[in-house]
Amino acid sequence: RHGAVKGEDTFKTSPFHLDLWFYFTLQNWVLDFGRPIAMIILPLEWFPLNKPSAGDYFHMAYNVITPFLLLKLIERSPKTLPRSMIYVSIIMFVMGASIHLVGDSVNHRLIFSGYQHHLSVRENPIIKNLKPETLIDSFELLYYYDEYLGHSMWYIPFFLILFIYFTGCFTPVAEESRMPVAALLLMGPSSLYYWYLVTEGQIFILYIFTFFAMMALVMHQKRKGLVLDSNGLFLFYSFIITLLLIAGWVAWLWNDKILRKKYPGVIYIPEPWAFYTLHMNNLHAAKESF
Repeated sequence: RHGAVKGEDTFKTSPFHLDLWFYFTLQNWVLDFGRPIAMIILPLEWFPLNKPSAGDYFHMAYNVITPFLLLKLIERSPKTLPRSMIYVSIIMFVMGASIHLVGDSVNHRLIFSGYQHHLSVRENPIIKNLKPETLIDSFELLYYYDEYLGHSMWYIPFFLILFIYFTGCFTPVAEESRMPVAALLLMGPSSLYYWYLVTEGQIFILYIFTFFAMMALVMHQKRKGLVLDSNGLFLFYSFIITLLLIAGWVAWLWNDKILRKKYPGVIYIPEPWAFYTLHMNNLHAAKESF
């Protein structure tokens, strides 16, 4: 049966998936983090504003490669996991990432027209003067699809799949609960990417609930005499380092009045691209004026 744990699965162990975790880290940095950078640094003549940018092609590749890697990761689990939930999650992931592709493509192209990510849609100088004013509602709808609906349908299945995989990363053999050197080397880049994912995606609540669920599962399994294997440790420690990075990021920008206006809620976690358009973009403009 799908989702049933087979008796022979109980004591299986799984070696560290160096290839999959390396591919995950590489494609996350290149195809996700790197896509807006590629859009900005490549000549505008190569990718006109009314055509897909280089970052859009990066995003398309990400939407194909990431589901494949997630499925391969699930296949390597030492336990039989609920396939129906996995397949539905993958479908939702692709839908959400595709919605985000369209909204993010337009929003990032607006940077070339003076759009400032640290301001709300209606406060942006290039938006608030649009006529008729109903056009502003259309841009707010685009922002909703990009930042809310797209992110939710993208990240909820992503973290759900990681957690489902994590549930199978336990072993009764204490010697299996250690990470190889390669895992330690990958942990830094992996954690830094998760920091970017949580801050830029504004999904701290989803991330922290996933992390708490992981902690609760670890404590529950420990009472059964089970410990995390190398893959589980890699994922768990990456999430811990991510939390420390987020705390440092928030502490650094704690007194930024402009960003606090953009993020007025109880949970104050500025987006890196909002920080860029507010501070770094102005710095670049000042250098070009000399």
